[in-house]
Amino acid sequence: MTTRAANTLTARWAATLDGEATVLSGAGVYPLLALLARYADGPARDELSAVVGDPMGVDLTDSPTTRMALGFWARRGLPLSERWRTEIPAALRGELTGDEAVDQAALDAWAAARTDGRITAMPVRATSGTAMVLASALSVLTTWKKPFDNTRCRPTDGPWAGQDLAGLRRRGRDLDALRVVDAAGGPVSLLTVEGTEDVDVLLALGPAGHGPAEVLPAAIGVLDGDAPALPLTDGPGVTEQIVDASDATPELTVSTVAFTVDASHDLLRQPGLFGLTAATDATGDHFPGITARLSVTQAVQNATATFHATGFSAAVVTAFAMRAGAMRPRATARKRLVELTVDRPFGFVAVHRPTNLVLVAGWVTHPAVVV
Repeated sequence: MTTRAANTLTARWAATLDGEATVLSGAGVYPLLALLARYADGPARDELSAVVGDPMGVDLTDSPTTRMALGFWARRGLPLSERWRTEIPAALRGELTGDEAVDQAALDAWAAARTDGRITAMPVRATSGTAMVLASALSVLTTWKKPFDNTRCRPTDGPWAGQDLAGLRRRGRDLDALRVVDAAGGPVSLLTVEGTEDVDVLLALGPAGHGPAEVLPAAIGVLDGDAPALPLTDGPGVTEQIVDASDATPELTVSTVAFTVDASHDLLRQPGLFGLTAATDATGDHFPGITARLSVTQAVQNATATFHATGFSAAVVTAFAMRAGAMRPRATARKRLVELTVDRPFGFVAVHRPTNLVLVAGWVTHPAVVV
């Protein structure tokens, strides 16, 4: 995948969010969109290609912290093209039996195995009419180069006022880890929490009342060099004072909160964002490079992320279910001293450091509490 195209998808997606807690991964969706674009034709190819661009570039194979897996299942007897059978390695291809219980169990087991049990079920549901399932699994596990101390955080104002939260605090001399950028909705404070290997996490705090739609795209824009810098003292949550000390080296104290965020996203609620509008039309022949008259009926991503004193972990499974033939798609919505103080809702972005690829991004509204 290309870093810029995948990051652009993540930023565009984040710009549609409301203020609820969530976590998402454009990097988890991108490989599936790129695969479909490769085998698509007509309007479906045009829409998908506009989203994925030139799908070349980032390779996570040798990353010590990040794993990406792909899996593709086709219904037994489905006439797959010679091109598909030749180009897609047999190790990535599985078979759907048509027995819903058997197929769902196999899909769920794949998702659990490739996320170390953090996501226990495939986001889409196998039915007797499911012709294909395409899935990606992304997992991240990193420890901090400089851990935090566990403490208690009890904000005096804002939406978390009076709550006894699981706070994190650390003090150091890495003032360069804090940046303030000028975003469309106002300044955004960005703290880079450096991992010991190849993944960092950015904590992003915007002005009071600003949500993920304003804050997260600004954080992602920094990775592509698109956000102008501001003085640190302009940053939300940032204070500065001059004190007597034994040396003149600046210090940075960070106070934040631990969190776990879980989310499920029905991508077909915004099909145009992902280039999937034409692909959901059951009457078209969108993917002749795979098989005749294939259409997307489900597209769902489940994700989870945890930030704590010693590190960060995340797991994402994205899956598309497809039907063959001119059948009407089903409805698939599933309801349900320079100091930075982060004591109200904020964003986070996990970044693969060598490539600047955004692995996951999210918004925190309910941090962990003291038990």
